[in-house]
Amino acid sequence: MTSSTKFRHALLAGATGLVGKHCLEYLLKTERYDRVHVLVRRSVGLSHEKLVQHRVDFDALDGLPLEAVDDVFIALGTTIKAAGSQDAFYKVDHDYVVATAKLGRRAGASRIALVSSIGAGGATGNFYLRVKTEAERDVQALGYDCVEILRPGLLLGDRQEKRTGERFGTVAMKLFNGAMVGPLRQYRAIQAAEVAQAMIKSLERGEPGVHVRTFAEMQETLGKS
Repeated sequence: MTSSTKFRHALLAGATGLVGKHCLEYLLKTERYDRVHVLVRRSVGLSHEKLVQHRVDFDALDGLPLEAVDDVFIALGTTIKAAGSQDAFYKVDHDYVVATAKLGRRAGASRIALVSSIGAGGATGNFYLRVKTEAERDVQALGYDCVEILRPGLLLGDRQEKRTGERFGTVAMKLFNGAMVGPLRQYRAIQAAEVAQAMIKSLERGEPGVHVRTFAEMQETLGKS
């Protein structure tokens, strides 16, 4: 990176999750960012010269002092089972997502990448997808110049939290991924690390507007067929 190139500051929420931990790893490795702010309820368990950890209450982000940032990465998410209720799930997957995006805008960010879900973005009676759709909508309304929405199918990778249904689904998806072609390709399972890489690479382009990336678009972003 040349001396004339502007180093950027990143804000990341969800750094201890399946996608977020990979996103943090890549942000700390790349020379493009010289400061990485993470919002956490517990420490990510590492130290790095570029890393700034903010132990926060996501219900009270309005009062958090934060230096200027350029790009926001949001990989927050839970399950209704883990959250305990639909209301608690909505708080994490919608309210905390939008609160983080608002914090980024107040700190000067103009670009944002958000992990959502395949199937979001349209009218649906499915509660999970409706929450994801509303989160996408409300983030888009905040005035970011560049909004990258990633809609993966089943995420592959090592979770700290064991989900029995997803373990079964992972085996099935690995067997049938290759058979999912044409319109079904967007539903293919994808490695969480690839989603994280696609988040970062898509914001490196910084193309104005709203961009939705499902399996094929994420693979294209990564230079894969």
